[in-house]
Amino acid sequence: MHDLVIRHGTVIDGAGGPPVDADVAVDGGQVTAVGTVTMRGREEVDARGLVVTPGFVDVHTHYDGQVTWDPLVTPSIWHGVTTVVMGNCGVGFAPAAPDRREWLIGLMEGVEDVPGVSLREAIRWEWGSVAQYLDALERFPRAIDVGAQVPHGAVRAYVMDERGAANEPPTDADLAAMAAIVRDGVAAGALGFSTNRLPLHRAVDGRQVPGTFAEEDELFALGRAVRAGSPGADAVFSLILPTSTGYDPDAWDGELEWISRLSTETGLAFTFPFGASPDGSQQWRARLAQVEQHNRAGARLVLQVGCRRQALLCGLQTHHPFEGRPSYAGVASLPIPERARRLADPEMKATILSETNAPGASRLGELMLDQADAVFPFDDPNDHEPSPEKSLAAACQRTGRAAADLLYDMTIADDGQSLVMFLLGGYPGSLDASLELMPHPDTVLGLGDGGAHVSLICDAGYPTYVLGYWARDRERGRLSLPAAVKVLTSEPARLYGMHDRGLVAPGRKADLNVLDPDRVSLCPIEVVHDLPAGAKRVLQRANGYAATVVAGEVVQRDGDDTGARPGRVVRGPQPAPR
Repeated sequence: MHDLVIRHGTVIDGAGGPPVDADVAVDGGQVTAVGTVTMRGREEVDARGLVVTPGFVDVHTHYDGQVTWDPLVTPSIWHGVTTVVMGNCGVGFAPAAPDRREWLIGLMEGVEDVPGVSLREAIRWEWGSVAQYLDALERFPRAIDVGAQVPHGAVRAYVMDERGAANEPPTDADLAAMAAIVRDGVAAGALGFSTNRLPLHRAVDGRQVPGTFAEEDELFALGRAVRAGSPGADAVFSLILPTSTGYDPDAWDGELEWISRLSTETGLAFTFPFGASPDGSQQWRARLAQVEQHNRAGARLVLQVGCRRQALLCGLQTHHPFEGRPSYAGVASLPIPERARRLADPEMKATILSETNAPGASRLGELMLDQADAVFPFDDPNDHEPSPEKSLAAACQRTGRAAADLLYDMTIADDGQSLVMFLLGGYPGSLDASLELMPHPDTVLGLGDGGAHVSLICDAGYPTYVLGYWARDRERGRLSLPAAVKVLTSEPARLYGMHDRGLVAPGRKADLNVLDPDRVSLCPIEVVHDLPAGAKRVLQRANGYAATVVAGEVVQRDGDDTGARPGRVVRGPQPAPR
């Protein structure tokens, strides 16, 4: 008898091949047969009318703290994700000296908007080194697999203390100590190393992420250390560039040059965010051609692309565009329906709109008004490619009303339950570039930021969006369903050396999804207070997932937790079956 049999489904194997009607048998946590399976299973899943895919692999998350208290790793599990990679953007919690723990929390809170109050309450700090962090994660039962990277910010703080936090240059002794930590961390099972070179990213104390201004000697020393800890060059060097979000577009050529040299020297893959320009220009094509040229010359550059623009969801439930105005403070603590009624008062509205922000207050509203063509009503949870005619800018042109006047009303509609979508970094008017970038051989799909920016963003559901929108509902150019599954499974798994998963094939790890391709879709946004210490976050569930399987155990049925906890820590490269 098999451990598990999924019967009568349509298998999409993750390699891009055509769909095949087949049963899938699982034993000992691995797929053992794909075809007609006559033997019964101790557990069976009826997949009639459904497709069977590999579990999804999300390589850009920030669950570094959450995985110490949340066995489900929500919301990613709801969207078919069976493996997550953490430690991105140069921030994380290992290595950690006892006197730098609070500082590491402030770094994560500032850069990734993970509530510090939750991190303080829930993290138990059972580690100092990267290896000890991985050991601690292994002791915690969970439903899905997790992997971690060594974050530059934590390494600098551990070795250089306050000098590292202040972005001072390292001494030779500092470099040697940091390199040893990175080498040993990768050798202990970290999947790579991450650094952050975007000056916009700051800790709660206002200082940039340690390593933001690192010179070549530091970057090359750490890159060589990654390679020293990864004999097969399976570990990844992950970066956030100063070109991200359009901060310093002129830095592109210089950054690409040193990255290509270091990748060629070490044989490591380097991955960093990439996307179309918000102004609709075709500059991204020229930059993609540069990457292709460097790769032909021996580098391994993998552009990390999104399936949609990053969306800030703004309103009374999350963050209000005008919450920095002095008069807003008088109603900020009221229940949302009452607050909406008070804000609807014409006198209150006139007062708030006449004010400027209090010193040090959020500039969210000003950013939205400056980019009114990237602001949209969020009335359909599956619409992340809105027509430009729906934008705040277009509404101003139609009505003759000021942008602030319209935005104010949009955010208090429906008794304060309405949300407004602000597409971060601007909006070129369509997602056409993503259609070309997602299946490109020099890209990997990511940037969901699961676990981060929890009070404003919920992009961790991007696998569901890829399946429901890009492979089904989009009217002007789509991905085939096999192509969509491939970019969610085998491609991200291969980048991080996880050759044991990402395919439905005998010998592969039995991480699987059983889903309805006609129903898979995003549910409406929820704002809940379920983080430690009652902190809030934005969540989004999914429709259409009949079952999610990890290591041969069903961890979800119809979106509900089964109680199974087969998840493990992915330590280093995972070989493909022979």
